[in-house]
Amino acid sequence: MNTEIRLLDIVALTEDLPEYGMYRGQVGTVIDVLAPNVFEVDFSDTSGETYAELNLTSQQLMVLLHEPVAAFA
Repeated sequence: MNTEIRLLDIVALTEDLPEYGMYRGQVGTVIDVLAPNVFEVDFSDTSGETYAELNLTSQQLMVLLHEPVAAFA
């Protein structure tokens, strides 16, 4: 299944980015679409404090789904 990434989607990293102190599985929110397949993603802690804002490609992200997969077919 290939889900298109959109503004305000909740996404997770699919690869480690140790140069930024970020690792696969960390969750963020798409806050801007910069170009086709390039997104600005905000990573915040449970208090809502941003700890990273990164420009990432669609290959580095996966959309987290909150509905059954059949809803996206």
